Amino acid sequence: MTTRTEPSKATVAPRIVFIAAAAALGGFLFGYDSAVINGAVTGIQHDFKVGSGTTGFMVAAALPGAAAGAIAGGWLADRIGRIKAMQIAAVLFTISGVGSMFSYQPWDLTIWRVIGGFAIGIASVIGPAYIAEVSPPAFRGRLTAFQQLAIVLGIAISAVVNYVINQWAGGTNTDHLGGLAAWRWMLGAEVVPAIVYGVLSSMIPESPRFLVAVGRDAQARQVLAEVEGTDENVGTRIAEIREQLAGEVKPKLVDLLTPSRRNLLAVVWIGIALSVFQQFVGINVIFYYSSLLWQSVGINTSNSLLISMISAVVNIAGTVVAMALVDRIGRRPLLLIGSVGMAATLGLCAWMFSYGSHVNGKTTMPKGQGIAALIGANAYVFFFAMSWGVVVWVLLGEMFPNRIRALALSVAASAQWLANWLVTVSFPSLSRWSLAGAYSLYAIAAAISIPFVYYLVRETKGKTLESMG
Repeated sequence: MTTRTEPSKATVAPRIVFIAAAAALGGFLFGYDSAVINGAVTGIQHDFKVGSGTTGFMVAAALPGAAAGAIAGGWLADRIGRIKAMQIAAVLFTISGVGSMFSYQPWDLTIWRVIGGFAIGIASVIGPAYIAEVSPPAFRGRLTAFQQLAIVLGIAISAVVNYVINQWAGGTNTDHLGGLAAWRWMLGAEVVPAIVYGVLSSMIPESPRFLVAVGRDAQARQVLAEVEGTDENVGTRIAEIREQLAGEVKPKLVDLLTPSRRNLLAVVWIGIALSVFQQFVGINVIFYYSSLLWQSVGINTSNSLLISMISAVVNIAGTVVAMALVDRIGRRPLLLIGSVGMAATLGLCAWMFSYGSHVNGKTTMPKGQGIAALIGANAYVFFFAMSWGVVVWVLLGEMFPNRIRALALSVAASAQWLANWLVTVSFPSLSRWSLAGAYSLYAIAAAISIPFVYYLVRETKGKTLESMG
């Protein structure tokens, strides 16, 4: 199989880059919608007069929606196709942005957050699965990594948009711009990329695997020739896909179980564990709450948003490193490097936060420890981005057997969102208890992930999807 795929490596069509990028725009919205709340959270607290518990609930409200959307995404992908599922997500992102912008109570903002989360869940499943299905095997890792690059770009752009709107409005997210508080514009700006996503999704081809599944072989041949830059092996690829589909039925949850029906398949547990570890290391605390975190140690609103922008740039840099290395050195080595780096830098953050003291409800830190905490936090973001941020999505898009891929990916992604919800909703209360304690928990999760990857995660570099049996 390796010999057969080599020609595609030399002749891969440039259009596949556009196709992968367009599909990954759902990841951009995923990142934007997830992180934009970071700049709005203190404004929401101020205008709605809510405490840390309610704030955590509202911020995390998108995540149960994302878990449900991840399950629905797999179902939609198998029944109406990848492209139509993307378009549904684009509509839901638009509705969420408009609704959040004009919310008037905590409960209706929560509803719009749930709707946006449902769209995030669909995008989180469709993006990597679609890109994996249209990509030549030799380039699949880098092209699937477009999903994570798009996510971190969405996070970065949300930080820039938040900062610019904050400055235009007068320096705080409660100042008004055009009759609305700045934080409302931050949430509403999502409508623009949502519309672009809907338009671009109508310009890319359907997955060849879905086309073969519904009997549209001629279109599948055209798509494969287009993305691989040659029709030399198209017949063989169609035959492989058809052979895989021949013995398949539409996957059901029971298909994820062992023959005894008493447990999930080992590969499904590993996918779930990868998703849970990706969240239990606490990465989204940085992107959901960093402005609140840095404000709590004495940094003003504008500077805290500027620090968030720096973290977003670091995130992009780490993602680019991962994209350059994922198909060269493999998935497992990157995960191991990242786990070691995250355990060390999170431990440093926990140590530095232990020097904090509470005065009049605020945490203050000595200048030296504060600088070290900032450096440690951004180093942690880099180690995450160059490893777990990219590699988990690559693995989830390719590690499962074809017959259960969409459904298993949905279950794993759903577990990821539930883990994300647990971390997100607990952080405001944990941070009030002890910032050092919270970061120690994340460091422990990173340390435990090292033996998990070493002993249980299978390398998928260079293998065809049809060989994941």
